[in-house]
Amino acid sequence: MVAGASVAGLVVVLTFGAAVAPSRPSGSSTTAGPGSTGAPASGIAGLQRHLHEQPSDAASWASLGVAYLEEARETGNTAWYPKADDVLRRSLKEKPGNDGALAGLGALAAARHDFHGALRYADQALRANPYGQRAAAVRVDALVELGRYDAALAAARTADARRPGIPIFTRLAYVRELRGEVGEARRVLGLARASATERGDLAYIATQLGELAWNDGDLDRAGREYAEALRVSPGHLSALDGRARVQAARGDVKGALAGRAELVRRSPLPEYLSEYGALLEKAGRPDEARRQYAVASAWTRIARANGVDADLETALFEADHGDPKEALRAARAEYDRRCPDPKVRQCGVHAADALAWALHMNGRHEEALRYARQATATGYRHPRFRAHLRAIERSLGAAPEDTP
Repeated sequence: MVAGASVAGLVVVLTFGAAVAPSRPSGSSTTAGPGSTGAPASGIAGLQRHLHEQPSDAASWASLGVAYLEEARETGNTAWYPKADDVLRRSLKEKPGNDGALAGLGALAAARHDFHGALRYADQALRANPYGQRAAAVRVDALVELGRYDAALAAARTADARRPGIPIFTRLAYVRELRGEVGEARRVLGLARASATERGDLAYIATQLGELAWNDGDLDRAGREYAEALRVSPGHLSALDGRARVQAARGDVKGALAGRAELVRRSPLPEYLSEYGALLEKAGRPDEARRQYAVASAWTRIARANGVDADLETALFEADHGDPKEALRAARAEYDRRCPDPKVRQCGVHAADALAWALHMNGRHEEALRYARQATATGYRHPRFRAHLRAIERSLGAAPEDTP
């Protein structure tokens, strides 16, 4: 178990769809993660043929739902979500209360940013099967997105004790990172790397180590880790994103633009499109940038039609590239959704950062400062959060070092 002193002798076995991807700073519901095949279409066809012959096979209906979610993750196409919903509920019809379908519905809820729903489904699945790794992973993800970091750490430790594996190790590392425990996060990822054998898992772990280095401002180390991820798994989406960020930071605009173009061609998610557009603007290509922003807006509309709560993406996009009032509406709605109890002061760093920035862009700097401080209070060192805090402080006439 990673939570202990050693993982010597641990054998990790990951099968297709072992867990949904851990949440990452982008806020994306489709961030690449461990256990991914990268080519689920053939699996979908095989499952469909089998279910045509054996329509009462509840386990296969659940597997098909997970395969649909994987296809959505790979392509950024949210049209797979209603299909996943249908087949996962068919699995429950064939075998009520089966943990595979419940865990799949939890993963679907998380992908749609319904984190309260994801938590409910994960808890139901774990009552049916306390050793279910996918349900345990969904539970950690939901607690993280709701800002319940102590509970997320406890859930990750419990999952590690019951059934250790790469999906749990990486989540345990991310919770540590969110709590400001960067050294411990790096140690856990190092142990995970030592136990991993699958290329997708190795690439994912290398990318997360790259993210830790990026957040620390260590471009050399970040670049090496992203390169390693792409070496073992060429085309790994998160590693392409990381490499493009490093290239841009080093002044290699041509290389960064090429990487971003490939990324949005393969997965046209709003955060990728926004980054590409911003880079095009810096390169003096505003018309092309506007086209990327238009695609990002279209993705959001389509995602909403497929049941996705896209307020976080909307808030970040509109604050920087669109309507500040719409950004504030979306940011407030997302924050309140994740934190319905006004007595709870911490509701997740991503929602707090988005609300802070939207308030700032609407000229409400003092209110913004409260949420910007909340976003950085855990010790999480995301560069965007720190940049937003510094900008808000400057707008109030305070030097960054004057503010805790």
